[in-house]
Amino acid sequence: MPGYSTQYLSCSRLASISWLQDHLLKCPFKYLTGIDCPGCGFQRSVLALINGDLHKSLSLYPSTIPLLIFFSYAIADGIFKLDTKNQVIKKTGFILIGSLILVTYAIKMWGLYHHPVTTSA
Repeated sequence: MPGYSTQYLSCSRLASISWLQDHLLKCPFKYLTGIDCPGCGFQRSVLALINGDLHKSLSLYPSTIPLLIFFSYAIADGIFKLDTKNQVIKKTGFILIGSLILVTYAIKMWGLYHHPVTTSA
């Protein structure tokens, strides 16, 4: 019964994605201040990526894919000791991804709070 198992897996996948969408963690920073934090959008971006919507994932949180790759590498490095003794790869990845997060956050904040300068005639 190969058809039955694939239908069950696809229904199971849809149910778990639906459950995840209904149970996203609330951002305490945004709750207290009303302003997005640098991590706001990551959960929704991961769900969009799971659903196969790459464009939506990148528009919600551009650092999602590099972060997931970095987390995967860090786990693999913990198991297989892939990095050098000075952890050059991890440090470089941390700096690059941290910079990407800060730049995209600055762009987001600039877009939210930028008011064009008007000159009076």
